[in-house]
Amino acid sequence: MQQVHEYIQRNEAAFIAELCDYVRFPSVSAQSVHAGDLRRCAEWLVGGCARMGLEATLRETPGNPVVVARTPKSKSRGAKRKRFLVYGHYDVQPPEPLDLWKSPPFEPRIQGRNLYGRGASDNKGQNLAHLKAVEAYLKTGTELPCDITFVLEGEEEVGSSSLAGFLKAHRKELACDAVVISDTGIPSLKHPALTYGLRGIAAMEVRVHGPSRDLHSGIYGGSLDNPAWVLSRMLGRLRTDAGRVAIPGFYDRVRPLTRFERTQLARLPFSETAYRKFLGVPALNGEKGFTPIEQRCARPTLEINGLTSGYQGQGSKTIVPAWAVAKITMRLVPDQSPKEILSLAAGYLRKICPPTVRLEVELGHSGEPYVVSPSSPVALAGLSALRQAFGREPYLIREGGSIPIVNDFRKILGVDTLLLGLALPDDNLHSPNEKFNLDCFMNGVRMSAALWQELARI
Repeated sequence: MQQVHEYIQRNEAAFIAELCDYVRFPSVSAQSVHAGDLRRCAEWLVGGCARMGLEATLRETPGNPVVVARTPKSKSRGAKRKRFLVYGHYDVQPPEPLDLWKSPPFEPRIQGRNLYGRGASDNKGQNLAHLKAVEAYLKTGTELPCDITFVLEGEEEVGSSSLAGFLKAHRKELACDAVVISDTGIPSLKHPALTYGLRGIAAMEVRVHGPSRDLHSGIYGGSLDNPAWVLSRMLGRLRTDAGRVAIPGFYDRVRPLTRFERTQLARLPFSETAYRKFLGVPALNGEKGFTPIEQRCARPTLEINGLTSGYQGQGSKTIVPAWAVAKITMRLVPDQSPKEILSLAAGYLRKICPPTVRLEVELGHSGEPYVVSPSSPVALAGLSALRQAFGREPYLIREGGSIPIVNDFRKILGVDTLLLGLALPDDNLHSPNEKFNLDCFMNGVRMSAALWQELARI
């Protein structure tokens, strides 16, 4: 392993330069104008993987192509080798609003130990860290103790619609003992962490229809229900003043946090004042009886993501709008079912909707919550690798976001996922001025190099 560590240290500048090249691709999956950029990015990955010594191919899907790269077959004989799969994505979020970027989003800028650019942290830097670790083995002739397959997709930011079918079609080829993903975060450079739980998600759009057209508010107002008023009243009944979701049955299947989990979450460094200032709000507010950390990562929520009705242009237009729309997502925890929660929410909305308007509920995308044992052999291997790379005792955390594909890995390949994130809280994921800390990047390379030794022993 000494040669591997020396190679990583010696090639830091080259690794960072390659990450810059990776970030330059405007691989925005949500915008069809970038379809060619996505393919060029995937082809660049195939070429880069081949130069590292991996056997890499571009696989077509109904959407953007998937890059599959595997380590060469081992020449050593003996007991059956462990097999692991590393998942990542090369597509990125749209960079808009462009005027809020301090430098062009696809022209990487290094300032201090931060690399700025769309996709630097989510997810190009994180998946490249694993690729560079394997390169260090291959280029130094160091025997890898296990077989590794990389699966890098181009549709994660738009729901991974092609990946489940790809996994089913190539189930035998992709068979493995566990999946490794670095697409989550850590509290700080001094606080590496293993994520053992993710919240699920259930989305819906609620539309209230009133009159057949916008009406003059002076002539007709007061004689009919205004859809904007109706929707506002209905939305107000979805959550209590104590921060709890008011939908009957919403909490029936919620798995309570254990004392161990609450103790682990309480270990995390947290300043309520600093957090409030970071968010830019005058005060925090959430479900009573839980800490802000628990509220945002381990408790279910309901949020209004968008609210639209009536005239939105400059000046005044005195109307009773014909309709009002709200976009809603609910974050779910074990053992909530997205299908059941959507049904409960839609039923409650229909119950509280007055007969003076017509209600339309459109169910959207969903994903199940995910949790693994933080004391499993795979998790302990991940914790050991983090400890070696960061030189500090790692934390156990749950994240408030959702990665629906981890449940597909469990259902289709029958294995659990090890979530070893490298993003920092201020990396501005999905926001202007996204960045990736280069110390996190290099620690990620070292963590991955150690990880294969640890996983091979389980």
